[in-house]
Amino acid sequence: MEIKVEKPTQHYLQSRKVRSWGIWEKEVSRFDWHYDETEECYLLEWKVVVETKDGNVEFGAGKFVTFPAGLSCVWDIYKKQSGSIIIFRDSSEAFNIVR
Repeated sequence: MEIKVEKPTQHYLQSRKVRSWGIWEKEVSRFDWHYDETEECYLLEWKVVVETKDGNVEFGAGKFVTFPAGLSCVWDIYKKQSGSIIIFRDSSEAFNIVR
């Protein structure tokens, strides 16, 4: 299963209405995660490595990331940058998560 990482244009972000998505705040940490549905996120801050059985994917601020349904992984948020904010959207609607 492939994690898709892109550098979106402002037009793309506006067309996807990213600013209306939920916000997830998280400190530097490491945790297991499983995606039951396809989920997308746009990182405002952080540096992250997501570890999967197929290898590691690293991304940070300014990246638009799509996680496929069925993916099990380990998130390693290793660098906080003036706060910890990610905008997240699942396949059906925007939501807020605080863990």
